[in-house]
Order: sequence, then C-alpha cells, then structure tokens
Amino acid sequence: MTVTEDDHDGRSSAWHAAWEVLAPVTDLVTPMAVRVAASLGLTDLMAGDAVPVEELARRSGTDADALARLLRLLACRGVFTEREPGRFAVNGPAALLASGHPSGMRERLDLGGFGGQMDLAFTGLLHTVRTGQPAWETVFGAPIWRYLATNPQMGASFDAMMASVADEVADAVQAYDWSGVRHVVDVGGGTGALLAGLLRADPDLRATLVDLPDTVERGRRHLAESGLEARCEFAGQSFFDPLPAGGDVYVVRRVVHDWGDDEAVLILRRCAEAAGPHGRVVVIDTPGDADAAMFAEMSLRMLVLNGGRERTADDYAAITAEAGLHLAGVRSTPLGHLLLDCVPLVSRS
Repeated sequence: MTVTEDDHDGRSSAWHAAWEVLAPVTDLVTPMAVRVAASLGLTDLMAGDAVPVEELARRSGTDADALARLLRLLACRGVFTEREPGRFAVNGPAALLASGHPSGMRERLDLGGFGGQMDLAFTGLLHTVRTGQPAWETVFGAPIWRYLATNPQMGASFDAMMASVADEVADAVQAYDWSGVRHVVDVGGGTGALLAGLLRADPDLRATLVDLPDTVERGRRHLAESGLEARCEFAGQSFFDPLPAGGDVYVVRRVVHDWGDDEAVLILRRCAEAAGPHGRVVVIDTPGDADAAMFAEMSLRMLVLNGGRERTADDYAAITAEAGLHLAGVRSTPLGHLLLDCVPLVSRS
C-alpha cells in the first residue's frame, strides 16, 4: 500500500514536518555534490559560458546523465544556474569554486586533496564521540601526521592548503611589531609562507624554519624560488624535540590548536627552552571568543583530526603558564585571530 498525505495514520505528513525542521542540519547530499563539483573543476570548465551538459561531461570526463542530476540539484540549492534545459552556467556562489580564487575554496573542498579528505574523516565521528579519540586513524588507517608523511601527494596538498590564504599570512605579518627582531624561528611553519612574508618585509631579518623533514624540504624550495633561502636556516625535525636555540622570537602560528593540552604544553615548553632568557614566544591561533558556532565547529574538527581543541584566551593563559611562559599580552590580529605575546619565566628572574 502506498502511504499518502491523506492516510489516517499521518505518517507521511509527520515525516515531512520533521524533514522541514531537520533537513538543513542533516543533508549530506548537497555538501557532497558541492565537493564533487569542486573536485571536477566545473567552474573552470564552464569558462563563464552556459555549457550543454553533454559538452561539460566531455570536458570533465563524466557521465552526462549523472552530471546533469548533480548540477540540477546544485542549481536548486543556488550553486550554478540552469539557463535553459540542459545548459548550465556559473553564478555567484559557483564562482567561489574557481581555481585561483583568493578564498582557496576549490582546493579546500577537493576530495582528491587534504581538504576533502579532512571532511571525510567525519565519517568516523561516532568513534570519536564514543571514545574521545581522533577519528582520522579509524577512517584512513594511520594517525594524521603519519598518514601525511607516508603519502607525499597528500602531504604536499596539506602544506599547500596551509599556505594558500595570502590574507591570513599578511595578517600574521602585520599583527606583531617585528622591528628590532633579528632572528625569527617559525615552529611548525609548513613551507615557509609566514617567513617569506617576514623576510620580504625586512631585508636584515634572518629566520629558521622548523617542521617535519619532507615539509621543510618543500619550504626550502619555496623560499629558494623567492630568492630568500640564503637568509633562512632549516630544521627538519619534530617540534616535540629540543628546538634550535638563539632566536629572538619563536612564532607558533595555527599549530597549538591541532593538539591536546599535554602536547600543546610540550610544544610551548620547547619554545620557552629554546628562547631562553632573552627571547620571546608568539602564539597566533584561531580566535576563541568571537563566534560561538565557529568555535564549536573548529573544536570538534580538531578533536576528530588529531585530538586537538580550540581554546579561549583563558585556556591559553593556563597552558602557557604550565609551559614556563609568562603571558605578557593578548590581542587580536587585524583579521581577528588571537595573538599571545609570551616571555619565558627565566627571563623575569
């Protein structure tokens, strides 16, 4: 028997009423469709024109019928537009998926890169909630950093995503008074995007890039291409091990939130030890108090990926003190990130 709106048991109408309430927070179809469109580069392939779906399928190497169904759903959701039956075009939201867009959204959503893989880790969210442990290992078979180290293509994708947002790098460069600083050590600095910005801004500055060996080698090539390698030293190592000493400022940007409290304290303690009595430690991380929804989402994301967490300024004050640092100042960067200016406690004796 087919159940209809007119059936006396009301099952269909109850389902529709519940769906209207829960659909905005339960739909997995549309988010995956957007990611597939990004992975296929459909915005680029349309090149600003309304393209017949058969031609777009030829350009993208896809099945025309399946592609039409995907694009029709997205058009109904406001991403892409169907100018006439079977001809699709880019609209404002779809334009955000173009390669090279300053938001980096295509790269962040590409299922073949780290951004897409990061989202797929949430298929293991039930494991995380039951155990309090990261889901990444259960989904991909190894902890995240080991996985990236043994998958060079994915590791390079991670590095590229971390370095891709130019305005965030500029934000960190502008956030601190670097005048008088002669040697900056970037701890967990990826491929050196921040150091490149700092070295360009001050021709007398020297720097040290600290990250895992493969990442540091990519950083060496990046800085060499920019003509900055000669003023930078490279330390391919874990930041849980003793760090190169002698820097004026040890900057830790968007690293601490990747880790739980014990690991975060150890990273900061290594920075304090290396900075010694005359150095400083500058932590730049995502804001803990600005947007409650963003804070909640990012804190869950960090837990799923690697057991990390987002922190408020008070949380950071607690872990910096435990790491042997005096929190000399807290302020926001121009883009609203949290900046903590710390000095090792030994420098205050």
